[in-house]
Amino acid sequence: MPSGAASAEIAEYRASVAGRMRLLVEAVRNVDRETLNARPYEGANSPFALAEHAAGNARAWILGIACGYGIVRDRPGEFAASGDAATLVAVLEHIAEEVDRALAAIDPGRLDARLIPDKVLWGEGEPHAITVRRAIVQVIEHASLHLGHLHTTLEWLRARR
Repeated sequence: MPSGAASAEIAEYRASVAGRMRLLVEAVRNVDRETLNARPYEGANSPFALAEHAAGNARAWILGIACGYGIVRDRPGEFAASGDAATLVAVLEHIAEEVDRALAAIDPGRLDARLIPDKVLWGEGEPHAITVRRAIVQVIEHASLHLGHLHTTLEWLRARR
């Protein structure tokens, strides 16, 4: 039976991931299509792609890696994605709900379980053994990184006008 501390830890992870997903939604909700899909320079990512990638990472690392669900990830597609704010918000909100349900179902006793993620879900570099806890924390770190990147990119694009 999981301890209260382990259950509280899962609750903290849920709140942290949900908060970052909410911030992604807030960042893109009212952005016009042109700005949302603009790339500040050749080879850079658009705000749309950054948000899509942060959500794809959350889905891959929590559903696929931490929970072991059989999902497919198209990481290159995350960076090539484009569209309007309403569509992106709907995707972000759907993934946030999906990830929250998955986190709620994790047995806190599994947080220290070690696993080697599938390369397709892992992303760049070679996968190596990590714990379920580390997979969840990676999502929080990664979403935070790209949230800052998204804000900076939007500021730069708006200033350039």
